[in-house]
Amino acid sequence: MLFRNFHLFFLLMIFGTIESQITNETFKNPILSGFYPDPSICRVGDTYYMVNSTFEWFPGLPIHRSKDLVNWEKIGHGLHRPDQIKYNDGLKNSNGIFAPSIRYNNGTFYIITTMVGQKGNFIITAKNPAGPWSDPMWINDAPGIDPSLFWDDDGKCYYTGAGIVDGTQGEWPGKNGVWMQEIDPDKGLLLGEKKQLTYGHASNARWAEGPHLYKINGEYVLLIGEGGTSEFHAVTIFNSKDLWGPYVPNHANPVLTHRHLGYTYPITQTGHADLVQTQNGEWWSVMLAKRPVEKHAILARETFLAKVELWNNESGLTLMYNPGFGLLKEEQQRPNLPWTPVPAVKELNNFDGDNIDLEWNCLRTPNVSWYEQVKGKMQIDLRPETVNEWKNPSYLARRVKSHYYEASTQMEFSSKKDNEKAGLVLYRKSSTHYQLLRQKNEIVLLKTTAKTVKGEKGISEEIARLPYKGKQVILKTVGDGLNVTFFFGSSDKDLTQIGGVQDMSSFSDEVAWGFNGTYIGMYATSEGSESNKKAAFDWFKLKSKK
Repeated sequence: MLFRNFHLFFLLMIFGTIESQITNETFKNPILSGFYPDPSICRVGDTYYMVNSTFEWFPGLPIHRSKDLVNWEKIGHGLHRPDQIKYNDGLKNSNGIFAPSIRYNNGTFYIITTMVGQKGNFIITAKNPAGPWSDPMWINDAPGIDPSLFWDDDGKCYYTGAGIVDGTQGEWPGKNGVWMQEIDPDKGLLLGEKKQLTYGHASNARWAEGPHLYKINGEYVLLIGEGGTSEFHAVTIFNSKDLWGPYVPNHANPVLTHRHLGYTYPITQTGHADLVQTQNGEWWSVMLAKRPVEKHAILARETFLAKVELWNNESGLTLMYNPGFGLLKEEQQRPNLPWTPVPAVKELNNFDGDNIDLEWNCLRTPNVSWYEQVKGKMQIDLRPETVNEWKNPSYLARRVKSHYYEASTQMEFSSKKDNEKAGLVLYRKSSTHYQLLRQKNEIVLLKTTAKTVKGEKGISEEIARLPYKGKQVILKTVGDGLNVTFFFGSSDKDLTQIGGVQDMSSFSDEVAWGFNGTYIGMYATSEGSESNKKAAFDWFKLKSKK
């Protein structure tokens, strides 16, 4: 018996090792699913760190860590304190924190980014990327967006940003450019003169942005995004032997784009890339792209990974993305790095810890404390603010990371007032969302859609209303591609569908527009009046089905 057990254990070890090796030979894109646009990456030793845009969501600037470029663990946020930065009421949809860059130099991590709609460009620093991060150092006289930092061999640091500083705006529609200036990154002070480096790779190039500068094999390489963040998005590079230029467009441009594929390929609208070299000498690039369902990108922009090889042509050093294929791939061979899994993101939150999970976000800065974990429940105050406004409503939400998912929560809430409501909200922006709420002794499903494409004001309509008198209620949403259904009931085994099958196409970039992404979460409101009511959520579960 002992021998037989040992033999079985030995076989299991062998097959387990084989299965592990097979599983880990490749990786699947995206490496960060859901709303994770504008990725920037750096390496310190054998560890990689990445940051993404967050626009009007707080905490801002999520920071992930990885050992193998495939498995990423969220470790904190660059903007994590309400007193660190204010996302003021009135901050519009898709304004806020744009296109950050993360870099490391001489023991310090730097994130430089833009606060669109408020004070402009700033730097934050930390010794530990998990935080705490410093208060912002606002940079004066830094026009434009998408700043990045580059340290040259002599230790001097340089600011590159998207904008035009030579007065040549407006020569063609969408004209933009990239400029550079020396900077003291520890004081946020620009030094010397500004220099326009490029307006894009062609005479009528549109929306040159997202610059990153590198020195590779003694040559300066400027990597930028072009074409806007929609169907014409692309990655282009420029070469110079001298730091200050001229930066010449490489003849291989664009080095990465899917603009010629339309919706015939499962990955679309690629761009806004950053490069990293592994400790083994390989080059890899992160970038944003979209995964449409039936020509609708309802998850917005996600983070993808591609192999890069260096190639010298007559223009100088250029980049080959996924050599032999030239496009982003859904699955490909993974980096030559030790496979290092990380803890899975929790599907179920029981609200029994001291700190709120890093997956939760709210809209704009919470200027007052309106949520609290108490005895295994998330208690949320009813407040006058609503998700229809450019304010900070009582709404805690998580990114939807799959086209196929289930989200549910158990809530205890009662009120005799029409204006007091609480429940579950599926949200893209203030003018585009579904609300599954308890109102008095009823469950109501509301839908809000924008009046026009790119519209900021929404039209709300009541889809359905059904009676419910239980003390507690389970609310559930099921996403199935472009279809979404809503349920409620006293238990998981006794749920009633409300409102029939609903359409998610209004959440897509093609209809809703915008830079933000799709969220789902817990909500409570008193709709314009003060209230002392609370909604208590026992648990919240978000499970991706594919």
